Amino acid sequence: MTDPDEGVLAEMLARARAAGGRAYCPYSKFPVGACVLTPDGELFDGCNVENASYGLTICAERGAVCQMVARGKQAISAVVIWTPAPRPAAPCGACRQVLNEFGPDALVVSVCAGPEVLRKRLSELLPDAFGPANLG
Repeated sequence: MTDPDEGVLAEMLARARAAGGRAYCPYSKFPVGACVLTPDGELFDGCNVENASYGLTICAERGAVCQMVARGKQAISAVVIWTPAPRPAAPCGACRQVLNEFGPDALVVSVCAGPEVLRKRLSELLPDAFGPANLG
């Protein structure tokens, strides 16, 4: 799998930041935006949508994946996540599992308000993952 070039990553970051600006996060006050890239170059955005019943909250990464699937795509080559935090935040466990369904070796780039950037393969963030390959 070829990683996206810096121009594509910059566009993904801009879209993730914009999506984060639309987040519905009245409880945590922690807006998150994400943008996923398909192998054919299409981009899909998502933001966190909180709920008073916290377990029903949808993370930005899963929102972006849902947009992608709703448009008929089923593969992820990269995801960029933006948070306003001072350090980059990796996807939560639920998001890692959902991302694994569509891109077990996808590039994950987490960007924040500070200078650090987290850049890893999903397979590094979720080693020995359970997924479609386990089902035969």
